Amino acid sequence: MKACYMKLNKILDLKKWQTLQDSLALVTKLAIITVDHKGIPITAHSDPRPFCTHIRSEPDLVKYCHKCDARAGLEAVRLNAPYIYLCHCKIVDLAIPITIDDKYIGAIMAEQIRLPENEEHAALEQILVSPATGFFPNEELRRMYEAIPVLPYKEIERVAGMLRDLCYYIVEESMNKNLLLEMYERMLPLKEGAPIPLSDGYSLESIEHLKKELGNAVTNAYVKVPHNDQFPYKNPVLEPAFSYIYRNKGENISQEKMADLCNISASYFSRLFVKETGETFPKFIARQKVEWSKQLLVKTDLPISLISDELGFSDPGYFIKTFKKHESITPAVYRKYYTGLQAKT
Repeated sequence: MKACYMKLNKILDLKKWQTLQDSLALVTKLAIITVDHKGIPITAHSDPRPFCTHIRSEPDLVKYCHKCDARAGLEAVRLNAPYIYLCHCKIVDLAIPITIDDKYIGAIMAEQIRLPENEEHAALEQILVSPATGFFPNEELRRMYEAIPVLPYKEIERVAGMLRDLCYYIVEESMNKNLLLEMYERMLPLKEGAPIPLSDGYSLESIEHLKKELGNAVTNAYVKVPHNDQFPYKNPVLEPAFSYIYRNKGENISQEKMADLCNISASYFSRLFVKETGETFPKFIARQKVEWSKQLLVKTDLPISLISDELGFSDPGYFIKTFKKHESITPAVYRKYYTGLQAKT
């Protein structure tokens, strides 16, 4: 994963996330802010309490807020779970870590809640003690403190779990998008003509389509296909099927779909296919995918698991089994032997 994709402003669409964060704050009664790995905010505070707004406006006190946020995020990473604690003003806060490849890059801080008076604070760690702890220089600040919403600890735990699940989902979806964009960038030198324009606002709803298109483009860049006069058929009825097969190497293609493309019944397609190629449709597809994988193994350094995925196998184990059935050796051995042979020549 590129270093630029390890930053929160690349993982999250901050404008959209701010809107969602504001809504979450209203529903959960928690003030929410998103911070980087140093505890520095990257979003505006959603529904902040007047008390905390006052504390964060004080240069001598806001540094304690940042230290609490930074320490809490790291503690959440260590626990691999939301971390509920007391801030330097003895207010209940919680941290949901954002990690990529086990690297901590930031956290969602949901905070500014008090526990009911009858609930014990002793179980919660107070990260820091600042000059503001338990000190109210005037009655107005005390009223601000007492106006902070109260939630039972069990309710705070439920909210923490919900925010954790939401955070993981959003980060996973965003990472899928960024991985596909990175794949696209890496294959650009292989493509002819101008690159396809992609904007930062690319819709996540189109990810699966983009993945398919990129997979085909990467595979087509390295895999040679026969010329029209070398296709293994002479009957023009089968032309739509073979055209589709060679254009969509990464798809798990069914015989029924190919029959529909050729506007004939599945049974007639099966008989005609065997007559033209000398083998059944499933055997032809398996053998053809193995041939394509051999080119990818020699011409690229793509992991075997990725080659399996690019060619539409259900899992790498099935790909290895199919490859060994046709070639009598595993893909790894084939790559090692033929890349070594090329190096010698």
